[in-house]
Amino acid sequence: MTRTVFEKADVVPRVAEVFRELGYEGASLSQITARTSLSKGSLYHFFPGGKEEMAAEILAHIDAWFVSHIFEPLEKNEPLAAIQRMWREVDAYFQSGRRVCLVGAFALDETRDRFAAMVHQYFRRWMDSLCGALVRAGADTEASKAVSEEVVAGIQGGLILARALQDEAIFERTLAGLSERVTRFLKTAAP
Repeated sequence: MTRTVFEKADVVPRVAEVFRELGYEGASLSQITARTSLSKGSLYHFFPGGKEEMAAEILAHIDAWFVSHIFEPLEKNEPLAAIQRMWREVDAYFQSGRRVCLVGAFALDETRDRFAAMVHQYFRRWMDSLCGALVRAGADTEASKAVSEEVVAGIQGGLILARALQDEAIFERTLAGLSERVTRFLKTAAP
């Protein structure tokens, strides 16, 4: 039975999953309606700007989740606890490597230029938030920048490999290795 959708907040995650599966270019309006059980009229009601507005709303939705679950905790909470939380939240959000990073996917295909500012902001804030937590935990700023970049790049690479090889254990090992790397880094950085 098709569920009636009354709010845009109900629609965005459903459309996001279609973009995750098919990419921006592959997610035609026909595919979106078929996979979400929403009519074209409903989609245009919620997204009068069409597919480009859908993508922008999805990116904003993802960003809002990362702000509340990853970025703000890294920026405001006790740094070691916030970093540990980041590993758990990342694993849960990406479903242990089964779920593609849609922001990363947008950075790789033809949509890159359309959403460059949003994609850039997402990755930059993640690295800056993690760097800030590392510095507050006692590490050097320049070294923390490099480790933060390594962590975000490693997470993205782990997701790609896990999906490409259909082996979620790759993502689990990647997160464990990155966590161990950060722990070693902080031990050597502590005064």
